[in-house]
Amino acid sequence: MPITIRIQVSPKEATLMHVLKRKVAQLNSISESEINHIEIVKRSIDARQKNIKINLTLALYVNEDFVANPIQLPTYPSVNDVEQVIIVGAGPAGLFAALRCIELGLKPVIIERGKDVRSRRRDLKAITRDHLVNEDSNYCFGEGGAGTYSDGKLYTRSKKRGDVNRILDLLVGFGATPEIKVNAHPHIGTNKLPAIIASIREKIIAQGGEVWFNKRLTDILIKNNEIDGVVLHDGSKINARKVILATGHSARDIFKLLHKKHIYIEAKPFALGVRVEHSQQFIDQIQYKTEERSPYLPPSPYSIVKQVNGRGMYSFCMCPGGVIAPCATQAGEVVTNGWSPSKRDQPTSNSGIVVELRLEDFKPYAQFGPLSGMYFQADIEKKAWQLGGETQRVPAQRLTDLVAGKNSQSLPETSYKPGLTSVDMGLVFPKFIHSILKQGFQDFNKSMRGYLTEEAVAHAPESRTSSPVRIPRDRLTLEHPQIKGLYPCGEGAGYAGGIISAAIDGEKCAEAIANVLKK
Repeated sequence: MPITIRIQVSPKEATLMHVLKRKVAQLNSISESEINHIEIVKRSIDARQKNIKINLTLALYVNEDFVANPIQLPTYPSVNDVEQVIIVGAGPAGLFAALRCIELGLKPVIIERGKDVRSRRRDLKAITRDHLVNEDSNYCFGEGGAGTYSDGKLYTRSKKRGDVNRILDLLVGFGATPEIKVNAHPHIGTNKLPAIIASIREKIIAQGGEVWFNKRLTDILIKNNEIDGVVLHDGSKINARKVILATGHSARDIFKLLHKKHIYIEAKPFALGVRVEHSQQFIDQIQYKTEERSPYLPPSPYSIVKQVNGRGMYSFCMCPGGVIAPCATQAGEVVTNGWSPSKRDQPTSNSGIVVELRLEDFKPYAQFGPLSGMYFQADIEKKAWQLGGETQRVPAQRLTDLVAGKNSQSLPETSYKPGLTSVDMGLVFPKFIHSILKQGFQDFNKSMRGYLTEEAVAHAPESRTSSPVRIPRDRLTLEHPQIKGLYPCGEGAGYAGGIISAAIDGEKCAEAIANVLKK
């Protein structure tokens, strides 16, 4: 059996295996010649002190041969002639629900409003270059969901919700680097995810499942408060007893449909703010406390949480070595998000900096009932579009000017390709959000000396942090309490907050359905 040890080393020692082997041998009074192999099990960075250290968990093979055990995918049976489950949405929740359905002997039929992962690229190019928004195919909608073209971060705090390692193993089995099982904050990268998503789809189809693109759900068929099927935008109907609703946090038409059909939903708090860009070199200097980042260290992320006027203000979806992207899902709105390629090698870094919202903040939209938060969100995005010249140009302000409450007379070029328009953020946001941002950035600067700099630029708004609606479900059966056979799932239903937690939730919904159908 290998010996498990935990060790703290310099970044260089962690990178050079022969140096690491020598250090491990010395610390454990073992001859180097006796160590046949060192496997890095976990890796994290401790940058709290000037001398940065790498925390490693190692498996030492002492006088023992190492045999690699490549990750194997589960045995997926053919599901051509079994009962079908409709899955609405081909994001992580939908795709992993489909895989689990097959594993459990059910046939998944995925209905995706957008295009396949490769074809989506043309629509992303159109919104960036021509300011044209395809309302069914964009950064949020299409095969793979929002995470595919907005980074592929895999870090999650949802370890109590399910087996994180199982999801990581499946991703590796479908082509992700095994490094995602090692790093404390794993990340696949927007340039790598499409091939993995396509492999998952090919497996689903090969086993008898179906994946339909360019098929938008327009109605849910219900008989005696039980699911009877769905209707698509072309008028076609699909009958089924079970529907997994995994549409993501931006499917406003689905929220409106549910409300119109008097299917119970409720407003949910979320967070909203700006996306701030610095140079990556500047963030490295602050975080690593050095003029030049060591070649043995990755581009540094950061994470900050503050309480301002009794509300949380915090960094969200931080992208080291990444860019800011236009993520509107319909014409007449501006939305920002960020992503990084797998190497995180862009010269800039960015992070959402958002303010905690509460249900009472949506009172001006009370006439919309459970959709009040959604309309609050949509109005800010619409205002940003108007202030940006009714294009995808984003309202922007130097961070120092935001805090000082004055217009930026000039703006540096940023990674946001559609362009910037100098706007006072007080015109974009309600007064209470603007006030918290102004104070909060001063507080941020106390934790990260130098964060508040003239070269940093705030882009508005960062508004799609999570769903503004929750679709309730029974805690045990995962069914909607009102409609039998309807399984609200993933981030759009309010039960996940990223790729891993959404995938876990998709699997749980598939298992809940199998428990019913297999009785």
